[in-house]
Amino acid sequence: MALLKPFEGLRPPRELVRRLVAPPYDVPTEEVRHHAKGNEVSILRVSRPEIDLLGVDEHADQVHERGRSNLQMFQARGWLRREPRPCYYLYRQRMGTHVQVGLVGCASVDEYDAGTIKKHELTRPDREENRTRHLEALAAHEEPVFLTYRAHHRIDALVAEHTRGVPEYDFTTEDGIEHTFWVVPEEANARIAEAFHDIPHFYIADGHHRSAAASRALANQRARGEEDGEHGLFLVVAFPHDQLRILDYHRVVKDLNGRSPEQLLTALQRAFVVEPSARKKPSRPHDFGMYLDKRWYTLTARPGSFEQTPTGALDASILQENLLGPLLGMGDPRTDPRLQFVGGGRGMAELERRVDSGEHQVAFSMLPPRLEELMAIADAGKTMPPKSTCFEPKLLSGLVVHAFGGE
Repeated sequence: MALLKPFEGLRPPRELVRRLVAPPYDVPTEEVRHHAKGNEVSILRVSRPEIDLLGVDEHADQVHERGRSNLQMFQARGWLRREPRPCYYLYRQRMGTHVQVGLVGCASVDEYDAGTIKKHELTRPDREENRTRHLEALAAHEEPVFLTYRAHHRIDALVAEHTRGVPEYDFTTEDGIEHTFWVVPEEANARIAEAFHDIPHFYIADGHHRSAAASRALANQRARGEEDGEHGLFLVVAFPHDQLRILDYHRVVKDLNGRSPEQLLTALQRAFVVEPSARKKPSRPHDFGMYLDKRWYTLTARPGSFEQTPTGALDASILQENLLGPLLGMGDPRTDPRLQFVGGGRGMAELERRVDSGEHQVAFSMLPPRLEELMAIADAGKTMPPKSTCFEPKLLSGLVVHAFGGE
């Protein structure tokens, strides 16, 4: 059973919402500073308080203290106002023709620890630690974790019922994405909570470090002998799996590990069928596009060259185990500085640009994994290779905040 609870959210008034909301915290610092420039009410001053402290290390205690004081200031000035009652929210995003609607509520840290909320990525201890310190300083979750679940007709019907009303917020951001947000009436709380009793698991789509930080913070709370209270919950937006889409994530490599282009093409023959191609993106699983020496090739994984397991049959695994590792010397793709990842939204032209400029020597285009593959890997207790998934659109921060430290 998956637990999704209503809560007394902190929300901006309608006239401030467009100025207050911001992209997720894991955006480069300079981009964050540009986004928040001249905007004192940006939630980035809470989620990324280092932007106000030039020359200060982003992990310093001073940064976390500034985040806490900024959150207190936002409440004192009425930029964030507490809901008078616990409730759920609905968050719809429209990106071109793609539409997804999620329920906003609080998930259980204990269910995360027990594996009811399943993960598919490894986390970095240093990032976990920094997010935990941030979370404990704020005593609030200002950014939601992006969850999914296997779609269920009862929940679909409830969502449809409550998106027919007038939304609380409805606006379009500079990137052209429409964001619509409803406050669900309190009388619907019991029906929504009960509907999720039929959902056996949540799956983390995005937000593994935020989830891990919530777990660490609760463990620290218990170690001090303090009661859980709202510490045992964390802010999420839960979407049905059939509404989500995963975008492709491509790879570019700085050098050929001592090989010439001709030598690499010869070495590839062992695990792949290699053919020159006018097609830049693969059209089926286990095919890859390769841009090398100003030419595109299609690489097709040979039968028997990869494991027939949920993880082994992933295209990202095949590329790593049969090419990036043995031929290009990529030991750990998470940390190797010679390897970079390029989100599919930038297109094939970005891959060509990086190689043609000499910045990199080879690029690989890939199909994204299917959501069913992600869930199968999470169900098996396995993890996906790094940068296997790219969910778009991203969730905005600041539409609602879950505060667990009192007024």
